Amino acid sequence: MLKFATRTATALALLIGAPAVAAQAAPAASAADYRARLPQDEVIYFLLPDRFDNGDPANDRGGLKGGPLVTGFDPTAKGFYHGGDLKGLTRRLDYIQALGATALWVGPIFKNKPVQGSPGQQSAGYHGYWITDFTQVDPHFGSNADFAALVTAAHARGMKVYMDIIVNHTADVIQYRECVGQRDCPYRSRADYPYQRRLGVDGAPINPGFAGDTVHTEANFAKLTRSDYAYTPFVPAAERGVKVPAWLNDVRYYHNRGDTTYLNESATMGDFVGLDDLMTENPRVVAGMIDIFGDWIDRYGIDGFRIDTARHVNPEFWAQFVPAMQARARAKGIPNFHIFGEVSDHEVRPAVLAQHTIVDKLPAVLDFSFRQAVIDTVAGRAGTDTFEKLFDGDALYAKGFDTAVQLPTFTGNHDDGRFATFVRKAFPQADDAEVLARVMLSNAMLLTLRGVPTIYSGDEQGFVSDGNDQDAREDMFASRVAVYNDNRLLGSSTTTATAHFATDNPLFRQTAALARLRLATPALTRGRQQLRARGETPGLLAISRFDPVSGAEVLLAFNTDTRPLTRQVEVGTTARAATTLAGSGCGAVAAPGSLTVTLSPLGYAVCALKAPQ
Repeated sequence: MLKFATRTATALALLIGAPAVAAQAAPAASAADYRARLPQDEVIYFLLPDRFDNGDPANDRGGLKGGPLVTGFDPTAKGFYHGGDLKGLTRRLDYIQALGATALWVGPIFKNKPVQGSPGQQSAGYHGYWITDFTQVDPHFGSNADFAALVTAAHARGMKVYMDIIVNHTADVIQYRECVGQRDCPYRSRADYPYQRRLGVDGAPINPGFAGDTVHTEANFAKLTRSDYAYTPFVPAAERGVKVPAWLNDVRYYHNRGDTTYLNESATMGDFVGLDDLMTENPRVVAGMIDIFGDWIDRYGIDGFRIDTARHVNPEFWAQFVPAMQARARAKGIPNFHIFGEVSDHEVRPAVLAQHTIVDKLPAVLDFSFRQAVIDTVAGRAGTDTFEKLFDGDALYAKGFDTAVQLPTFTGNHDDGRFATFVRKAFPQADDAEVLARVMLSNAMLLTLRGVPTIYSGDEQGFVSDGNDQDAREDMFASRVAVYNDNRLLGSSTTTATAHFATDNPLFRQTAALARLRLATPALTRGRQQLRARGETPGLLAISRFDPVSGAEVLLAFNTDTRPLTRQVEVGTTARAATTLAGSGCGAVAAPGSLTVTLSPLGYAVCALKAPQ
C-alpha cells in the first residue's frame, strides 16, 4: 500500500494550485448582478441551521418549557436540537463567502413537531422535515423576521438563497385506529383496499361516484368524503388544529394507507415512517401547496427550491406546481429561479434521474449518479470509465446537456454520509494523508466537472462522520455530542468539540481556491464537456471543457490510482501550450492534438490550452 508523506506547505500549494488560481480570482458577486446568473454559475453551500451556529441561545428550546422530550432540545444527543439558528447563519456569511460559495441551500426552516417517535425511539425535528406550520419559521431557529434578515444580508453580498421544501408529507399527526400501539402500519394497496369500500373489498360501500385518484378534478375529489377505506384515520384531540394552513388538518387530504415500502405503488402513496403522506393528486392539495410556497417567494424573494422526496410525489403534481413557482418568481423579478428535486438513488444510473425531468417535468434533480461515480472511483476501485457511463447519460435529460449542466452535484450530504467516511471504510489501512488526497481529488472533480457543485457544511473542515443520517450531521459550532467529538478529522488536530469557522484547513483552502477558479472560468461553469481519456481500471480520467463564447479549451486530468502516471491526452489540434490553473502536471504539447500529462498519485491538473494568436 502506498504511504503518503506529510505534505509541506509548498507541496500543498501545488496540489491546490493556489498561486495560479489567485491570479484569476473572480471579483466578489455584486448585489446588482446576482439575479442574472444562471443556476450553473453558482457554487452551493448546504447546511442544516440547527447544526451550523447558535446566534441566539434564548431560542434553543423553541419557546417551550420542559425536558428534551417536550422541547426537543438536548445538545448532547445527536437526534435532538442543538441550538443553531438563523441569526447564527447570518453572522457567518463572511465565512461561507470566503469559501467561495455563491448560493445557500438552507435546510427546512418551517415550524416542526418538536419530538415524535414511539416510546424509546423519540427524536426531534431539528432537521426540519416534520412540518406542522408551513407559514412560519420554527421558533428553535428564530422568526420570520430573522429569515428575512438572512435573505436580505445574503442578497446584499450577491449570494442566492435556496429553500429546502417538502410537499410529500407533514409531521406525524394522523393515527390509525387499527395500528394504535404498533410501531409499524403496513401499506394497504388500492386493489385490496379500494376507495369505494370501507376497510377492504368486502366492506360497506363508501364514497359513491368517486372515479379514483387518477381523475384530477375538483368535482371528482368532492366525492371522496370518507377516508376509512384502508385504515380508520383520526387525529388525537391535542393535535386537531396543529397544522397551518388549517386545511392541512383535514384527513381527507392524505392517503392514509400505511407505511411505504419505498417501492411500487406505495412509493407515492405510503407514509414515510409514519409521516402523514399528502394526497397530492387532489386539486385542493395542489392549490394549497402553490399558495404556501408561492407566498414564500412573494414575501422574501428567495432564489430557488430544493424539493425533498420529489420522486415520491405523483408527476401530475409537479406539472402544475413547477410552472406556478416559476411564474411567481418571474413576477418578483427572479428570472433564474432554480428548482431541483431529490431523487435518491445509489447507483450510476442517469436514466433513473433523467426520467423525473421528462415525466415529472422537474427542471433539475440532485445528481446522485455523479456522487456514486466519484465514490466508486475515488472512494473505491472502479475504473474511470464509470464517468463515461455517467456523462453519456446526459443526453437522457429533458434538454440534454442543457439540463445536465444545471444538476446540483455533490459527494456527500446529511442523509447519505460524508465522502471522507466512505474513503476510510473502503481503504481502512490508508493513512490520513492518503485519505486527504482522495478527498481533495473528489473536490477537484466536484468543482470542475459539469453541474452545480454543492458543498455540505463541515466537509471543508475535514469532518469524518461515523455513518449517515444523524451520524453525518455534526455541529459546526462547538459540539457536546460524544459520538461526534471522538471522530478523527482530516487536516486538523482538533475535534468537533471546538468551533470550526477558521479558514486554515487544507480542505477549506483547496475548496476556496477551486471555487474562485471555477467562477472565473466560463468553461467550468457553462462549458460543454468532451471525454478525452478513461480506463477500465483506476488511473487516468481526462475531460475537456470549452468556453461557450471563445471556444477556448480547458483540460481536466485526474489520477484515481495510487501510482504516478505520465500519458498523452488528446486535445484540440490548435493547442500549442498549456498553463496549469490548479493542481500540477500539465506538460508540453508533444504533437498537434496531443498533450503530455504527468500526475502524482491521486493527483489532478486543470490545464488551460493556448492556441496561436
